[in-house]
Amino acid sequence: MRIFLLVCVLASTLQAQGPKNVVFLVADDLGLEVGCYGDIAAKTPNIDALAKAGTRFTHGFASVSSCSPSRSTMLTGQPTHQNGMYGLAHGTHHFQSFAKTKSLVGILNTAGYQTGVLAKLHVAPKEVYPFQHELPAGGGRNGEAIAQAARKFINDCQGQPFFLHVGFTDPHRAAKGFGNDGKLPASIPKAKFDPKSLPLPYHLPNLPEVRQDLAEYYESVARLDHNIGLLRKVLDDTKSADKTLIVFLSDNGIPFPGAKTNLYDAGVRLPLIVVKPGQKAGVVNDMLVSWTDLAPTVLDWCGLSKPDAMPGRSFLAHIEAPARNGWDEVYGSHQFHEVTMYYPMRMVRTAKHKLIVNLAAGLEYPHAGDLWGSPSWQSVLSRQEKMMGRRSVDAYLHRPREELYDLKLDANELINRIGDSEYASVRDELRLKLAAWRKATNDPWDIKDKHE
Repeated sequence: MRIFLLVCVLASTLQAQGPKNVVFLVADDLGLEVGCYGDIAAKTPNIDALAKAGTRFTHGFASVSSCSPSRSTMLTGQPTHQNGMYGLAHGTHHFQSFAKTKSLVGILNTAGYQTGVLAKLHVAPKEVYPFQHELPAGGGRNGEAIAQAARKFINDCQGQPFFLHVGFTDPHRAAKGFGNDGKLPASIPKAKFDPKSLPLPYHLPNLPEVRQDLAEYYESVARLDHNIGLLRKVLDDTKSADKTLIVFLSDNGIPFPGAKTNLYDAGVRLPLIVVKPGQKAGVVNDMLVSWTDLAPTVLDWCGLSKPDAMPGRSFLAHIEAPARNGWDEVYGSHQFHEVTMYYPMRMVRTAKHKLIVNLAAGLEYPHAGDLWGSPSWQSVLSRQEKMMGRRSVDAYLHRPREELYDLKLDANELINRIGDSEYASVRDELRLKLAAWRKATNDPWDIKDKHE
């Protein structure tokens, strides 16, 4: 009875203040290859238009660079070692969040929201992420089907507040290539790219196979952008835009060796664009924000309190006016990608420095299956390349216990300063910060350090 009365009170309150909707637009494996983030080759007019309408965060960070774990942090406000989503949810990997975990979805359900998910969700179990409406979308690359399903969901809500999670598949790799095989509706445009003219990330070698691989990736990014435009049109057509907080982001970095699954910036520094109804347009925000801050921010927008077990915090008040202090560090936590890929890492990053602790440093760094089979990595193997861009293959595969980087002097994180005496005070400070964060978030891997 008490729960019933609480739901009635919350629903009545929401009706009185008017619906405050939320739409998550989640890209799959998108790095910073976006026009508004400075990539001159990318064809992303719709994402760029989002940034012009709202706030573009220049320092948005996933707390882990792996699909299911990262998506769990968005929806729980907890790092993956705290919520239990240690690796991928599907197939034999079968990782799941702890049953006791409270997610954004469950909280919004209780508050009277209609919650819907389109295309890729990739977290488990259902009890922790209890979306009321799992909507058919014809695959995560078919923007027309996604837009049609989104329109129906919004219309069916009939003015009730809603949270819609749209999980695009682009630009994730397909079984072969990036899904640019012509199986989608002809009305979804194809953008072709000249492999020779594309900017080459520092962590990839300048090889023909790599450049062709990148061209396929950029085509997938362009399709994602087109589909984002279709979703914005749905919000406009249903007259929902002026009541809806739009959040556009990616789960992890570019699906190439050196980025995805890594805690280097190429894996975790990602696009984040937020559009709040009525806000000042074209804001650029340089605060360091984490994907663990997303759930608290959404709850704040909806007028709801976050659980005590949610260490993330709301940046809603700073969307238009970035805070000068207090938003200057983020943390990262990785355990697995696939179940065979055990390589636990922890990270703390400030505006100037980053400390990565490799908790099983004696192991060779593992490749995700799609990265291992990619033309990019296979070309490195077949040619017996010694360098993977500006980092040696050996340094990529065999990592020390600790890595400390001066990001002002070494943005590509190539020179490990952990043993430099001039960085001793920075090293000690970051060690203390990371230890305190691990303790506060009940890191199960703490016992590994004690035993070893």
